[in-house]
Amino acid sequence: MRALVMTAPGGAENSQVQELATPEPGPGQVTVDVAWAGLNFVDVMTRRGDAAYAADWPYRPGKEVAGTVRALGEGVTGLAVGDRVVAAPVGAGLAEVVTAEAVLTVPLPDGVGLREAAAVPLGLATALLLLTDAGHFAAGETVLVHSAGGGIGHALAQLLPLLGGGRLIGTVGRPDKAAAVLASGYRHAFARDEALAEAVRTATDGRGVDLVLDPLGTEALELDLAVAAPGARIVLFGNAGGGAVADLPPLARLLAGNLTVTGFSHRGLAATAPERLARAVRRVVGLLADGGLELPVTELPDLADVPAAHDAMAERRATGKYVVRIGG
Repeated sequence: MRALVMTAPGGAENSQVQELATPEPGPGQVTVDVAWAGLNFVDVMTRRGDAAYAADWPYRPGKEVAGTVRALGEGVTGLAVGDRVVAAPVGAGLAEVVTAEAVLTVPLPDGVGLREAAAVPLGLATALLLLTDAGHFAAGETVLVHSAGGGIGHALAQLLPLLGGGRLIGTVGRPDKAAAVLASGYRHAFARDEALAEAVRTATDGRGVDLVLDPLGTEALELDLAVAAPGARIVLFGNAGGGAVADLPPLARLLAGNLTVTGFSHRGLAATAPERLARAVRRVVGLLADGGLELPVTELPDLADVPAAHDAMAERRATGKYVVRIGG
């Protein structure tokens, strides 16, 4: 089978499409013939060699796929060969066949296409969990989203109206991405520069924001604290910048503002509480089936096009969600 392999940390020069043996499922697992797979910034962080994202090389990227069940491992129930599914494998999803845990493989109802479904297991499900489980979003609140031009940022814009609505403020690393963020549903989009805190305060009439969703490690944490309204929640869900992570703020500062700083990890949830992740996937699939949710995607025609898309993501040139066609 064809699969994308990252041979060593670095850039596109270390990402190759190779012919590999087709995997077989173990107990509690399934294999999936992949039709479409989603790209995510975690692929980029792994490729550049960020700590904790890849322990061994070569590495096989890809954490969300849509396709059909190829084979069932021992003990698997509730799925059948040929079922149309979405799955959240631990990796290796950018391939013609992938192994996934059955608990994280969810059947697709009629009417939900495999292309849009490929954006669900990590992209849309993460966005939903950030708002609900981690962020405790309540209808009408103001939400600040860093890196709003990426796939998660666009997914949040689609989901927020379905959770009661609120006001979205996005930040972008490149000013030329602000227009696309506004078009996706954000009320405001600001560049991350020295004027950002004042811009957010002005946009909220001085009150601040109720929820911050921040994938930048602790790079923007001081700003997050500065624009947080009383009782705000700050959710840190990655380290996209790749820099050193600083200490969290002292307890006295959190107590003074009734603030919460929490962390979220899709990978950690998949490993320790997969049923919670699967529940979010099922909920998003249901929203897609009902026609209440739409997520525009940028299609890549082949695995060979993925390294260049990873380059665009790494250089902050990419906007929205990328999916790649792999089979069927």
